[in-house]
Amino acid sequence: MNAFTAFLLSDSSSSAGSWVTMIIYIVVIFAFFYFLFIRPSRKEEKEKKSMLASLEVGDAVLTTAGFYGVVIDITDDTVVVEFGNNRNCRIPMQREAIVRIEKPEDALESDDSSKSEDAADKKKAAKKDK
Repeated sequence: MNAFTAFLLSDSSSSAGSWVTMIIYIVVIFAFFYFLFIRPSRKEEKEKKSMLASLEVGDAVLTTAGFYGVVIDITDDTVVVEFGNNRNCRIPMQREAIVRIEKPEDALESDDSSKSEDAADKKKAAKKDK
């Protein structure tokens, strides 16, 4: 006998308490699903919207198809992306097809940090040799 049939077969005097318990269970389950599924998806959607709002001409992008390119032109819903070293491969696509954006100054900072890390590694190696 499952809980539903037990609920149907129970007498009316205890049904008021069982209704309260059932409502509490429903509220707890709804809260669980909200915090586990709905809230994180809204957060991701908000982050993607802010990322696409910061899109500028000259940014390096990764598309949903896995192609890397550079943004050449931006309109309301469409972005023209140039792929590869060949300047003739320019494809218009929707903004939503962009997964990741890398700003040109971010690339310069990462190159500078990697150079400074390489220099620090060389200094450590030189100290170990002494």
